[in-house]
Amino acid sequence: MARRKRQASTFNLSFLDIMSCGFGAVVLVFLIIDHSMEVEALTLNAEVFSEIDLLEDDIEQGQLGLVALRNALASVDVDIVEAQGLATRVTEDLDRYEALIASLEEEGFTDTTDVEALKAEINRLEDRVNKLREAAKEEAGQSARDFTGDGNRQYLTGLNLGGNRIAILVDTSASMLADSIVNVIRLRNMDPELQRSADKWQRALNTVDWLTSQLPINSQYQIIAFNTEAQPILSETAGKWLEVADAPQLKAATEALRDRLPSGGTNLHGAFDAVGTLPGGPDNIFLITDGLPTQSYEPPRRTTISGRDRLSLFRKAVQRLPAGVPVNIILAPMEGDPMAASEFWQLAQVSGGSFMSPSRDWP
Repeated sequence: MARRKRQASTFNLSFLDIMSCGFGAVVLVFLIIDHSMEVEALTLNAEVFSEIDLLEDDIEQGQLGLVALRNALASVDVDIVEAQGLATRVTEDLDRYEALIASLEEEGFTDTTDVEALKAEINRLEDRVNKLREAAKEEAGQSARDFTGDGNRQYLTGLNLGGNRIAILVDTSASMLADSIVNVIRLRNMDPELQRSADKWQRALNTVDWLTSQLPINSQYQIIAFNTEAQPILSETAGKWLEVADAPQLKAATEALRDRLPSGGTNLHGAFDAVGTLPGGPDNIFLITDGLPTQSYEPPRRTTISGRDRLSLFRKAVQRLPAGVPVNIILAPMEGDPMAASEFWQLAQVSGGSFMSPSRDWP
């Protein structure tokens, strides 16, 4: 049988060509469009990141400026508070001086002779103080007043005698008469002169004399006597600091203490509160005592007090001390108070002061 000849279809070839060309065109267009979008996206992203970096730099600079403004504002607030405080003090000083002038006028002082006499007296006292302070600088290390113990000995202790405002607290309770309770009761019923000449009390007085003789001559001081109550040894100086350079006044203070008669109980609350009323507060405290307190502001309900109660009174009284001020303790002997040395030693250590229990021949 003869093989049939295959016939070619012109239509079929043309359709395939058209479809191939169309598909190729679509692929080409797709590739072109996708490439252009990627390039454009990368370009836009780079510009956005650059803008973000610039904005972040601006924000950082703004935050730094804000911190500087806040610091400047805080400094201005401090200056305003200081200025207000200074203005208040100036106003108070003006009011005080105006009241003083008015009182002088009411008492008959004139603006001429009497006022000039007062000014001359003030100038004389200021010159005297200045001379004493200059002498102190030239002769550094010398005492404000002389004190010579038995045998003209020199005394070296661990007491820190420095400071600009020094408070000396002296226990004047009845227990300062003797080392034992029996002798305290016996001396308490004797003649006042015998009480003042008691050995233990004389040692306390000599200790005050020694302390005042060692004070820096350009400093200030106050001597506060305390038993059931606390008050400056010179009553007219309440709430004031005294100049060490004023030798006559310093001598008068120590002599007034020698006229004091030990009596009553021991109230440390009152002593520490009295220190807190001094202007500016002290920067050094000396406490001369012989034991833990026996009462507070309220009078005791019983004639005796336990060691535990005395310890409680002491720890409550310590809370009234100004913070950050060293307390130097000179503890005299006293029977029946075994916790005193330990508690006072701890107070000295915590406050940064010193503690000593001197011998019978000191100072």
